[in-house]
Amino acid sequence: MFNSCIGLNDLPDEILMIIFKKLNSLDVLYSFQAVNQRLNKIIQDPIFTSHLTFVKWLSHNFIDLICCDMMLNRFCLQILPSIHHKIQWLDLESSSIKYVLHAADYPNLHTLGLYNINEESARCLFT
Repeated sequence: MFNSCIGLNDLPDEILMIIFKKLNSLDVLYSFQAVNQRLNKIIQDPIFTSHLTFVKWLSHNFIDLICCDMMLNRFCLQILPSIHHKIQWLDLESSSIKYVLHAADYPNLHTLGLYNINEESARCLFT
């Protein structure tokens, strides 16, 4: 029997899209941004960039999917500025709202979901 080793880069774009669609968009963007030009092109498809959800419903509460400052910094400094014009919808949790909204201009943003935000914080952000 012949053993072969196939790497991620050996797979056709169509197969990579099928695989990436099974994953959370934030995970795809965080894991594959800046790996190589081909993967950048694939992950910048609107399927992964138009609707970004930084929150998850868990045990009767919304939690932030960005688990550490290092991840949030990378999103705000590298990933969001590179895809900001493709983002149409953002769902954000109170701990990351300020950072994500200030990371870039979002000219095509038409929906903004804010979770676990108190009235005073909302006033500070939008006045």
